[in-house]
Amino acid sequence: MKIMVTGAAGFIGSAVCRLLASEGQDELVCVDKLTYAASLEAIGEVLAGGRAVLEKADVADVEAMRDIFRRHQPDAVMHLAAESHVDRSIEGSGIFIRTNINGTHVMLETAREYWQALPEERKAAFRFHHISTDEVYGSLGEDGLFREDTAYSPNSPYSASKAASDHLVNAWYHTYGLPTLLSNCSNNYGPFHFPEKLIPLMILNGMEGKKLPVYGKGDNVRDWLFVEDHARALVLIVRKGVPGERYNVGGNAEQRNLYVVETICDLLDERLPSATKRRDLITFVTDRPGHDQRYAIDASKIRRELGWEPSVTFEEGIRRTVDWYLANRWWWEPIREAKYSGQRLGVTAPAAAAVG
Repeated sequence: MKIMVTGAAGFIGSAVCRLLASEGQDELVCVDKLTYAASLEAIGEVLAGGRAVLEKADVADVEAMRDIFRRHQPDAVMHLAAESHVDRSIEGSGIFIRTNINGTHVMLETAREYWQALPEERKAAFRFHHISTDEVYGSLGEDGLFREDTAYSPNSPYSASKAASDHLVNAWYHTYGLPTLLSNCSNNYGPFHFPEKLIPLMILNGMEGKKLPVYGKGDNVRDWLFVEDHARALVLIVRKGVPGERYNVGGNAEQRNLYVVETICDLLDERLPSATKRRDLITFVTDRPGHDQRYAIDASKIRRELGWEPSVTFEEGIRRTVDWYLANRWWWEPIREAKYSGQRLGVTAPAAAAVG
């Protein structure tokens, strides 16, 4: 099978490509605009393996997408290309609308044109898998879980743009019959995670002895999913999922943000001792505008219907992640120097404290 992966050089997309390449069953078309958060190093071995090609292109570019479909003739699309950082969406929503909504529209329309012209056997086998987030569901209270039939209630420009893209995917299935698959995941973490997100930012700041900014009281809860587990789920969905269905993918690992940061502090103190205890670097800062209180996924459907469940506990995954950043300065140091040094993003009013 030939699989087109958009956002292939991103955090989750690169994990998907590495998994597919390691299995050796498929040819890969790696599509990426190569924005600030992309990392060619994350798919370097994939591209060197001889069964993958890179196409530098914007998913919102109609002609570029048509050309890629025409030349490569994919059997499936895994659409991961997206702007994904909530704080950046607060500062500037326009690129989120362009990439997440307009880009998904272009992908759906281009895929539909391509799919309709396929021979019947290939047409029946074609799949369009759209990868989304649990943030589209909004915020949970102390109890309950997001299920596939939970009503959407997005609260940030990022989650609103992803909710819109999900609705487009659903419409293209029901209106045109395009064989779509939709998945919504909880918070991912692991290697090659761009250091604007909570876990890599705390690891790198802790390594460098900088302040560890925690929003509000640190009592927001997230369900944490190791990125390699997520990649396994996504590959399973594109191969065995039922068109028109959605699948929630979660890590069964709810943790308060403060606990996550404290765990990172303790691991760094063990592995990289310092005169200053990392917990002493924790600084509570003005909360993010519209910060959702709690996300938690009910992943029973994908377990029941496709046989997937997470294999990496939070305790194991966070250790592996800390160790990866300790061992791979070559990857993140140039990013900290040239792309993102750890400054606070998404501030719409003067903040009580700043990163660093």
